[in-house]
Amino acid sequence: MKPALRCLLLAMAALAANNHARAQAAAPGSTGTDRAQAQAPAAAASQADADAQEVQVTAHYMNGVGTSDAASQGTVRGERLTDLPLLRPGEVLETVPGLVVTQHSGDGKANQYFLRGYNLDHGTDFATFVEGVPINMPTNAHGQGYTDLNFLMPELVEKIDYRKGPYFAEDGDFSSAGSARIKYVDSLDHGILDLTAGDNGYRRLVLAGSAALSNLTGPGSSSTPSSTGPRILGALEVEHDNGPWTTPEGVRKYNGVVRISDGTVANGWSADALGYTNHWTSTDQVPLELIQSGQLGRFSALDPTDGGNSVRDVLTGEWHQHDERGYSNVSAYVEHYKLKLWSNFTYFEADPVRGDQFEQKEARNMVGGQARHGWQHALFGNDSTTEVGVQLRHDHIDVGLFDSEARVPFDTVSNDRVNETEVGAYLQNTTTWAPWLRTLLGVREDHVDMDVRALETPADSARVSASKFSPKASLIFGPWARTEFFANAGRGFHSNDARGVAATADSADPVPALVASKGAELGLRTEIIPGLQTSLAFWRLDSDSELVYTADEGGTEPNGASKRHGIELNNHLILNRWLLIDADMAWTHARYADANANGEMGDFIGNAVSRVGLLGVTLHELGPWSAGLITRFIGSYPLSQDGTLTTPSAIVSNLLVKRAITPRVTVQLDVLNVFDRKFYDIAYEQDYRVTPTAAINPTGVTVHPGEPREFRVSLNFQL
Repeated sequence: MKPALRCLLLAMAALAANNHARAQAAAPGSTGTDRAQAQAPAAAASQADADAQEVQVTAHYMNGVGTSDAASQGTVRGERLTDLPLLRPGEVLETVPGLVVTQHSGDGKANQYFLRGYNLDHGTDFATFVEGVPINMPTNAHGQGYTDLNFLMPELVEKIDYRKGPYFAEDGDFSSAGSARIKYVDSLDHGILDLTAGDNGYRRLVLAGSAALSNLTGPGSSSTPSSTGPRILGALEVEHDNGPWTTPEGVRKYNGVVRISDGTVANGWSADALGYTNHWTSTDQVPLELIQSGQLGRFSALDPTDGGNSVRDVLTGEWHQHDERGYSNVSAYVEHYKLKLWSNFTYFEADPVRGDQFEQKEARNMVGGQARHGWQHALFGNDSTTEVGVQLRHDHIDVGLFDSEARVPFDTVSNDRVNETEVGAYLQNTTTWAPWLRTLLGVREDHVDMDVRALETPADSARVSASKFSPKASLIFGPWARTEFFANAGRGFHSNDARGVAATADSADPVPALVASKGAELGLRTEIIPGLQTSLAFWRLDSDSELVYTADEGGTEPNGASKRHGIELNNHLILNRWLLIDADMAWTHARYADANANGEMGDFIGNAVSRVGLLGVTLHELGPWSAGLITRFIGSYPLSQDGTLTTPSAIVSNLLVKRAITPRVTVQLDVLNVFDRKFYDIAYEQDYRVTPTAAINPTGVTVHPGEPREFRVSLNFQL
């Protein structure tokens, strides 16, 4: 039985209950940091001064003055996602200002992420969590920090807490550029049945509901908001999609969630079971020269057997308690994960007979959790909160790289058994020194143990340990005239692939297990104009090195240190109760710290996006109508270190229109890439040979086209 289908019976049982539990009005799941922020001066976020427009802003964002410790920190509420047209589940992260989500392969593979001049590849320097479970995969078959969000259900998202920069002690591995914590709802106001059909064979079913658990076990109980006792939430998603590709993508996705929870925001617990499986065929990036010459269709593949499959099963639980003295939180998770990818990026360069396809495979068992405790006290007569936390994660990974032809492996490049354990501990203090000054000071210590058993090349077996100390500091000034100012600084890190750390055969220099970064930021947040939230940040982020292990080739590629700085300007405007406008801009300067690093001319960092912009207009509940139009601008970026190869900029618009037919039935139209613009989701500098007899192109450009205009129609039923 498929993992998601194991959740179906409970999902349907929850829907069949006569009365459905109500969602909690307050934002649940507040972290210790959230509670520390709540101690900010009353003048910072006085409800007496809040007008109706600002209340409406809060319905989509929780980014008002006095709610954060950095200008680039914030919260997006799940209600915001209901008004956004989404091509892929991972695009929920595009609600994080300045973050871009694309794809260079099939829609079962992890997305490409871009933020603050980082090509995060599949997530290396941006830490992502869903229900407290870390999604980034160290020592992954395809890429370090691999972050696959294709299992995410946007309909269940309650909120996304995001941070940028290494300024927060709670954030450890993979969080140099930032982090996002995605929380699901505990219960739904009503059951959900969504049926969607679209171009290219797109079909999607979502079935979800919640109820008091007593309704499923016996009569006489109520599931009204005032009822007590455990609640159950069940959800099922089934999706099929061929995409615009000449070789049909054949996505077959099954996804299920069951949650049991009890208690309140202050005191309670929850337990989740998640199951996901996906199979797909990929159209990977292809040579740009073939598209431009007409030799290859824009949506055609050179190797039609590329693709993959993925499985994820998760059990997670959480307990929290909060009173006037402090708070405690304990969470734990167990996960089984499997991935197979077949890719071919150089076609016939290495093997003119069988081609250059390779198979990446892993099976992973992961266990971990965290415990934290905070207490409120006085520090030199001032209100203060201190939080201490411990985090643990252990991954057992069977991972391999194989040469293959039409998905059939014929040679082993590497085959490794890896045990990787990460332990982190942190101490953080928030103190309000005056009505206009508070501080956030923290320290963090991380330790990693890597044990690599190289079955194919025993000489590359090794045990390696490393530690990293990371101090953090923030100063928050104000508010004055509904404006506050921030100064943030800190150190962070990302771990390297254990195989690259242990291997010695192909690298003269040892590869560090942990790569340090340091960052700083000056910013402000203001609500001086009624209905408008504006934040401005000037930031800098330096890294000791870029990525060093290439899982596609099974070898290390040490790259030089990098320096980045930039500016971000974000605006959220409510003109009235039904009209919301978002206008965000980010500019980044990214370079290697040393000219001619890595043995190549120049100092440009490949795929470092320098300019990102977003303009969004949302009409919310204008009578029976709602609509959202999002336009995303992605600037040109270098492909080669000398800057001679670049990619053109891209502008893409997506539209959503909804109309309520009855109080319980809504019809929705999504128009993706409204103006049918031709653009590239991603481009790379790549050497390749397109046929067995063709010459090798050592400085070619390969691209993955963005999808053309696509229509999707949904019927949404409230059950």
